[in-house]
Amino acid sequence: MKNKIYILYIILGMLFISQANYAQVDFNKRPDDDLGHVEDKFQEFFYEALKQKGIENYDRSVEALLKCVELDKSVPVLYFELGKNYFKLKNFAQAEEAFKKAVNKDPDNEWYLDELYGFYVSQNDYDNAIKTVQQLVKYHPDYKEDLASLYLRSKKYDDALELLDELDSKFGISVTRDRMRNKIYEATGRKKDQIENLEKRVESHPKKESNYLALIFRYSENNEKEKAFETAKELLKINPNSQLVHLALYKFYLDDDNAEKAIESMKAVVKSNEIKPKAKLKVLTDFVSFVGKHPEYESDLVEATALVSGNNSKTLLELGQYYLARKNKAKALEYFESALKLESNNFSILRNVLLLYIDLEKFDQAKERSDKALQKFPSQPLFYLVNGVALNELNDPKSAIETLEVGLDYIIDDPKMEIDFYKQLSRAYTLLNNTVKAKTFSDKAKQLESSN
Repeated sequence: MKNKIYILYIILGMLFISQANYAQVDFNKRPDDDLGHVEDKFQEFFYEALKQKGIENYDRSVEALLKCVELDKSVPVLYFELGKNYFKLKNFAQAEEAFKKAVNKDPDNEWYLDELYGFYVSQNDYDNAIKTVQQLVKYHPDYKEDLASLYLRSKKYDDALELLDELDSKFGISVTRDRMRNKIYEATGRKKDQIENLEKRVESHPKKESNYLALIFRYSENNEKEKAFETAKELLKINPNSQLVHLALYKFYLDDDNAEKAIESMKAVVKSNEIKPKAKLKVLTDFVSFVGKHPEYESDLVEATALVSGNNSKTLLELGQYYLARKNKAKALEYFESALKLESNNFSILRNVLLLYIDLEKFDQAKERSDKALQKFPSQPLFYLVNGVALNELNDPKSAIETLEVGLDYIIDDPKMEIDFYKQLSRAYTLLNNTVKAKTFSDKAKQLESSN
């Protein structure tokens, strides 16, 4: 619906002069008889109505407008203003009646029709909205898009598609109308019609990239992968500089076991300024899985991720997991630490970093990082365990016992972790030459192991 600035109501005289169905009132005329007195009162009430509406006193605005109606029932703008006030007061039946009176008294007034149309839409009365907007189409062709939208809402899909075809033919393709089309195709299951429409677009505009991309997507969605692949390759022939097409091509090449071409497309994606980071991450995630099965392409993966991983923790995590699966813990730690710099409060990343410190015997770093972790996560038993292990390895068993005993209180239904705590406590007491205590905790660990 159109945004309207009713400047007409600021200069009231312009609302009423020289129109057959408006009152013949001259607000500039000095009242010198009974008619002049009526004109003067009308003007006074109308100004009062506008003033009260402006300060949101809609009841008082209605009162003033009704006094105007008593003086002259023929003025359409009175009913128009009444309708807007009644709408604000949620008196919808009276609002509709008032808007209809305004339109009946001035059927060629676009503003009145538009307000009535907007009212019907707000009430989800699509049948009446359609009837009203059909009258508005003769004023502005873009009302036809509103009409198509109403056909869609009221499930008159054939009427909507016919109108969308007309608009596309006359004005070209638009994103808004395509959204409507796709909703119709989805609601009706007309995938074949949808694909045929896109195929015609490609034929009609063979150099327009967006048509190919939409067709590739729909072919893929319809499990017509061969057609999608061929369309993507055709687009690349027509437009060798296309970047978006590689979002489809890399996957097709991977499925086709064409690693060289897949890598080429993957690198085109990560270098692109047109492709969003989220899409790049999806490509890299797929490629990480591929390299897991084909480690000979690891250098290509590293090269590609270097282009996008600087401020993307998800990419860094994917790489960390990849190297962890490859049992390259040192390389995995590098990526997890980089990710932790970007998300310092991420529990999962912190956990991976601390466990890798222990595995790689970086005990000073494990102690320092776990100390900080316990300040942020004081109820996480894992961090107490890591801290205790590090302290034992650094030959500080007394401190290890203190932290391990505190951590034990936070363990809930986790026998495996409880066993690890008992083993570390046994080790700490062994370092202190307290064999009795060491045996006590060693026995507790064994007892839990045998019962689980």
